[in-house]
Amino acid sequence: MFLYLIERGRSLTRYKLVYATQQSGVDSLSYQTELTDWYQISEKEYQNNYNFLGMALASKSQEGKISETPVPPGYQYVGDPRYGQWRTDNRGNSFWEFYGKFAFFSYLFGGLSRPVYMNDWNDYRRYRSQGTPYYGRNKQYGTQGSYTKDTKKSFFERRKAREASQRSRFSQRFNKRFQRSRSSSVRRRSGGFGK
Repeated sequence: MFLYLIERGRSLTRYKLVYATQQSGVDSLSYQTELTDWYQISEKEYQNNYNFLGMALASKSQEGKISETPVPPGYQYVGDPRYGQWRTDNRGNSFWEFYGKFAFFSYLFGGLSRPVYMNDWNDYRRYRSQGTPYYGRNKQYGTQGSYTKDTKKSFFERRKAREASQRSRFSQRFNKRFQRSRSSSVRRRSGGFGK
């Protein structure tokens, strides 16, 4: 089971759950996704998860091991011979390839920006062993990541519009206060002459 942070506002957040169930009479798993309702969150929770948009916040392996270290979607399956294998490209670089029946993982988890190379995976394992969130070798995952910005354009467009609206309202309030302050100052000065 995996919990992904997929959308959020200042005080509201929603998640995607990906979980597997054993198919009866078959030696394989069936994967489902569920999009949660919007949840009210505290400012502290918002700040704690601010950097993890589009990442897996928590996961539970088939063996029952739970991890709460944020990682890029799908990285939990890389390196596991039950799901795929390492291949070599024409430049001699090793990359992970999911078996055909697991090729849908890329779609299920929101897609991977490019193949996961052995160097990426070794880097990820080092971070995981330290319990540190992993944003990719080039910081392409998470809220500030280039991949996240490409795949969640509507989220960033809404945020940009909201921030522009807030700046505009602030500017209007400032200008009104400045005008009132200025006209009040002029009235005080002009009222003092000729008496």
